[in-house]
Amino acid sequence: QVQLVESGGRSVQAGGSLRLSCSVSGLTYNLESVGWFRQGPGKEREFVAAIMWRSAEVDYSNSVKGRFTISTDDDKNTVFLQMNSLKPEDTAVYYCAARHRRLDSGIFYVQSEYDYWGQGTQATVSS
Repeated sequence: QVQLVESGGRSVQAGGSLRLSCSVSGLTYNLESVGWFRQGPGKEREFVAAIMWRSAEVDYSNSVKGRFTISTDDDKNTVFLQMNSLKPEDTAVYYCAARHRRLDSGIFYVQSEYDYWGQGTQATVSS
């Protein structure tokens, strides 16, 4: 089992920055990747960013590319999502998700490909 706990969400003004954290614990030795998803008001949950656990390869959705950065600490206990140049449309509950290693390796963009989820943290961007 893997446990994920998000933190760092709060209210900010447009153009500001936030750093979200995802504490990762449990049987992490078999993880393939950790990703961030978000669900805005009245919207479906969507992929934001992901990082491969061993290679540190990353990828982002087009809507956040160039503004958001995903990273881990040296001990791989925490996954960060640095969010800059925030826009009101970035308002959402942000979820951390983890995927076990499988034969089909890579970064995946749909929530059904992930095995574990955190409870989410709310980020609100006002204009």
